[in-house]
Amino acid sequence: MYDIRWIRENAALFDQGLSHRSAEPLSAIVLAKDDERRAAIALSQSAQERRNALSKEIGQAIAAKDQARADALKAEVAALKDRLADAEALEKRLIAELDAALAAIPNTPLESVPVGADEHGNVVTRVWGEPKHFDFEAKQHFDLGEGLEMMDFETAAKMSGARFVINKGHLARLERAIGQFMLDLHTGENGYTEINPPLLVKDHAMFGTGQLPKFAEDLFHVEPDFWLIPTAEVSLTNMVRESILDEKELPMRVTALTHCFRAEAGSAGRDTRGMIRQHQFQKVELVTIATPEQSAAEHEHMTASAEKVLQKLGLAYRVMTLCTGDMGFGAQKTYDIEVWLPGQGMYREISSCSVCGDFQARRMNARFKAADGNGNRFVHTLNGSGLAVGRTLVAVLENYQNADGSVTVPSALLPYMGGITKIEKVG
Repeated sequence: MYDIRWIRENAALFDQGLSHRSAEPLSAIVLAKDDERRAAIALSQSAQERRNALSKEIGQAIAAKDQARADALKAEVAALKDRLADAEALEKRLIAELDAALAAIPNTPLESVPVGADEHGNVVTRVWGEPKHFDFEAKQHFDLGEGLEMMDFETAAKMSGARFVINKGHLARLERAIGQFMLDLHTGENGYTEINPPLLVKDHAMFGTGQLPKFAEDLFHVEPDFWLIPTAEVSLTNMVRESILDEKELPMRVTALTHCFRAEAGSAGRDTRGMIRQHQFQKVELVTIATPEQSAAEHEHMTASAEKVLQKLGLAYRVMTLCTGDMGFGAQKTYDIEVWLPGQGMYREISSCSVCGDFQARRMNARFKAADGNGNRFVHTLNGSGLAVGRTLVAVLENYQNADGSVTVPSALLPYMGGITKIEKVG
């Protein structure tokens, strides 16, 4: 969400940012709408001022026993009442139209973001570890899971349709272990506080983080007026909506392990088999609320926190800086972390860490009281996956597979596995 005053003062910069995101320049359209709003406000104020002046004149006419003049002034007041109501209705409508226009505009990228039209413009920032290769033909995770008879897509489809899975036995425990390991790491070493947030939220919460109104088709709506969260970013970030924090409370780092729900409306035909792209999945989310001065460093800290999970699991990955044309709607800058999957022979996204500036804070009216006494300022918000649990399970299965189809449990997960060191077919 933008400050219209900022657009007015930085119209060229605003349009440049949109052009880098392959969007049309909108400053002229938005400012014209704001000019209409200003004119409506001026009209309303003028009518109100005239009405106040007439009230005084009526009193003077009555005091002078000039009934004819008093009646004429009263008639003008009655006419002004209708004009004032029309002006106020127009002002209200134009404010709503301007707010709707601003709410549909994506965030402006930071100068450090590479300019590009799509994923081909993304830049490799760093690489960690050596991609694993085997002296046997590596299997993909779904072949491994089904071979172990612990991953069942068919039964899930009978009750829920495509893009669902049932994990069983030791594989289900491994998935649970991954989520618990991530939470312990982020709360124990990375400075995050664990939260158990709602999975159902109202319209205003989805609007606050930018899912509504633009991306309604990607969400699951639940009657009468709830939405299932697509990520815990929604719940965690909205914890500070309509609030004024003390600067000493920032940065505020929170994390949650939740189920997430996505319609995947725009992903027809992509990753239709396996656990890469599902309607329901688990994810450990990282959210930070910071001052503008803290946000860049917090972005690096958040990304490093997500990377640490993969490092401790011994999974090779690379960090990509997304270009302007591939970033999410609310992001100013985004790092994607892509893990190596031997079964696919390629890197796949497992985390996306974004700094949003005050874009979401303006939608939520989330501010902090500056320590220097210079009033209240909008916070900066950041969010990232730390990590997607299902995709991490995929990576563990493919990277720790053995020639006989079994999967060795990574050492970092052994404390959570109750003595199980290898996932093998039972019987």
